[in-house]
Amino acid sequence: MTIYLVPARRGRYELYSEAPEIDETAAAQPPPEGRLRRWMQRANEQWHHLVTQARQGRGRGRFARWRDRFVCALAESIAEQRTLWALRGETTTTVQMPATLEVDQARALLMTNLADARRHHLRWLIVDTIIFAVSGVLALVPGPNLLAYYFAFRCIGHLQSWRGARQGMDAIAFTFVHDHDLTALTALVDVPRTMRAPQVEAIAERLNLRHLADFFDRVAVPSA
Repeated sequence: MTIYLVPARRGRYELYSEAPEIDETAAAQPPPEGRLRRWMQRANEQWHHLVTQARQGRGRGRFARWRDRFVCALAESIAEQRTLWALRGETTTTVQMPATLEVDQARALLMTNLADARRHHLRWLIVDTIIFAVSGVLALVPGPNLLAYYFAFRCIGHLQSWRGARQGMDAIAFTFVHDHDLTALTALVDVPRTMRAPQVEAIAERLNLRHLADFFDRVAVPSA
């Protein structure tokens, strides 16, 4: 596996990778054993259906448009956690980093990010599990229980991210490699979005990272 130390703002870097999407063929597999696992499989199928509909933008009315934006934003948030999710089963990982960083600096930044992620996701796992349990009362309301889906997937996401961060800190051997494209990306952090866009797209294409430009726009400043 390869992850990238992407410059976000002066002195800060974010972990990034383009891990495989959640397997959407899971619905074709035999039903899992256990009531909770069967419920999670059904929720997963319903979630992918909701995301597909939301991305098509077919909603009519103010509430439907708000719901579609909400679902798309949540799907985007989940996708960004997959770097940590992917670390769960790794024992060796390559870290691509800007040439402006020494290996010791990059390792310290990586460990700081992982430690922060482990604390953050554990805290929110506890909070969201409590809220998810309470949201079950809305199951009596007709239609998809969006609130329950929201907190169910937040719980799953935080659990997987916490496990990935823990694996990264405790069990993964990291190899650090300088990357000149990431060095070029560092110089664009303080450039307005409209001016840097062509260069960022070119860097993303060279690195073969389809969603890097969108990610960089969200974490870099200024974005005007």
